[in-house]
Amino acid sequence: MSAPYPFTAIVGQDDLRLALLLNAVSPAVGGVLVRGEKGTAKSTAVRALSALLPEVAVVPGCRFSCDPASPDPACPDGPHEAGTGAVRPARMVELPVGASEDRLVGALDIERALAEGVKSFEPGLLAQAHRGILYVDEVNLLHDHLVDLLLDAAAMGASYVEREGVSVRHAARFLLVGTMNPEEGELRPQLLDRFGLTVEVAASREPEQRVEVVRRRLAYDDDPAGFAARWAGEEAAVRQRIVAARELLPSVRLGDGALRQIAATCAAFEVDGMRADIVMARTATALAAWAGRTDVLAEDVRQAALLALPHRRRRNPFDAPGLDEDRLDDTLEEFSGQDEGDDDPDPDGPGGGGGQPAPDSGQDGGDGTARPEAGEGGEPQTSGGREQPAARAAEPFRTKVLSVPGIGEGAAGRRSRARTEHGRTTGARRPQGALTALHLAATVRAAAPHQRARGRTGPGLLLRRDDLRQAVREGHESNLVLFVVDASGSMAARQRMGAVKGAVLSLLLDAYQRRDKVGLVTFRGTAADVALPPTSSVDAAAARLESLPTGGRTPLAAGLLRAHEVLRVERLRDPARRALLVVVTDGRATGGPEPVALAGRAARLFAAGQVASVVVDCESGPVRLGLAGRLADELGGTAVTLDELRADSIAGLVRDVQGTSRRAG
Repeated sequence: MSAPYPFTAIVGQDDLRLALLLNAVSPAVGGVLVRGEKGTAKSTAVRALSALLPEVAVVPGCRFSCDPASPDPACPDGPHEAGTGAVRPARMVELPVGASEDRLVGALDIERALAEGVKSFEPGLLAQAHRGILYVDEVNLLHDHLVDLLLDAAAMGASYVEREGVSVRHAARFLLVGTMNPEEGELRPQLLDRFGLTVEVAASREPEQRVEVVRRRLAYDDDPAGFAARWAGEEAAVRQRIVAARELLPSVRLGDGALRQIAATCAAFEVDGMRADIVMARTATALAAWAGRTDVLAEDVRQAALLALPHRRRRNPFDAPGLDEDRLDDTLEEFSGQDEGDDDPDPDGPGGGGGQPAPDSGQDGGDGTARPEAGEGGEPQTSGGREQPAARAAEPFRTKVLSVPGIGEGAAGRRSRARTEHGRTTGARRPQGALTALHLAATVRAAAPHQRARGRTGPGLLLRRDDLRQAVREGHESNLVLFVVDASGSMAARQRMGAVKGAVLSLLLDAYQRRDKVGLVTFRGTAADVALPPTSSVDAAAARLESLPTGGRTPLAAGLLRAHEVLRVERLRDPARRALLVVVTDGRATGGPEPVALAGRAARLFAAGQVASVVVDCESGPVRLGLAGRLADELGGTAVTLDELRADSIAGLVRDVQGTSRRAG
């Protein structure tokens, strides 16, 4: 095995290295989420950190890495007597994206327990990572229930496994590091909040720094051992500094002044809950220990805020992370130098707190740009052939649920019904591979008729492997939501495009919350374009939508045919993921020979392929042609108006009630 790339040889990425080192000093900080584009040394830095961690003493033979000085009294391999033990390097355990729950938390061997009566628990990755590093690459692609499990274990310092009446608990204290590329989709805000610190990384734009990165990487690839040897002195110095900071940490004093600055900063940036305050306090304390001090200073609080707050103040997935550093400095200055008796700071002092609204809590988006008012329609547009300026989207709203009928088997999500690993039990079947969820009643029913033939005459049940039945469970899946947006001149008329963009933005927000992939096809003029190929990043879709220009004729058939091709290719890539086609149009078709007939033929392709579809009818005005409804019929789908798309729409509720009454009659 080649020597790992030295941590101290990493060029730049100061915030990333600092965040990792602070967690090495104080794992109570809560881990690090590293966000950045590919090729920015995220994985290299995490793997290099594991070589810096001090060695750990463990109880010989204990699968849960108990400390011989203070063994866990509830260890499944215990009880252990306190004493000396073996010493080994700290582990770095990687959690693959496709890992199962059993692989993460451990599993009881159900087959052996039923057939042999032996309770045998096999530890999972959480047990292996105890007193080391648990590294989750592409954490945003991990199933939500797995993220919940590992974050709960990180918060409690223990893992609990409850299966078929057997309860296992073991210690699980580790440094949690997750990396992600935001272009591949975001984590839910609730999960973002569970990571202690976050760091945004990007490749340097300085030529000299990029040259040095390449030079060092080439030298390492040519001779890993020799390159590591040249950095051995720096590595040893950092390792000793981590040990010294850990020893100093209990002596660091967090005064009332620093606590007030922490509380004021979290309040000024309108951070929800109290976790941010606690993480900032622990981070500031670790910063002081890393610097060799026993008192927390204002500079520690400032650095802690830059690492602990950006990911906690995102209100929706379209908000850019980051902090206004000028405002941070004003807040820290306003609350500096206050002792315990100073409970009445000047409301008009530096920073202009005074109970006034935060500078970016209203129209200001936090980056100095103004947010559009609700319902704002943007620039005046016409239905002529010229390209019109991009309209600004109206405020998003909560949409009614659009789903794919039937039962799928795609990736776990929150939109359509599907057979999943987790959910309510709906039946049983013979296991196909390893048994993961036992259906006890079905297993008993399968074994009962054979008891006499097996020589069983007394109480109890004699089970064989063929009797075991796997539970079939039903939950929800994520889908590919492909938006086909009409950007022609007829849509731009009467300034409708702002409302249309607001509706699509609302659907994108819904897709984010339901863990869908999204794609965007637009059509205008004489052709259709794939504005965004299917992706898990709704941020990218929202950005493309915001800059979408309008004008020209309406090549509806071209838009549908392009969407059909996108779905065909995506079906080859991911056959299990079902698609939901959302066509946003007024239904008009112009341009070219027989545009209406061509659009009808294109729509019938989706009906023949049984693609679930919804047409968002954008027609407005006193005279309506009902073309969007006809298009929905050709697609084999349904049509909703912009008003009916709202979850709390009275018109939509009346229509649903009327539809139910007709079906009942």
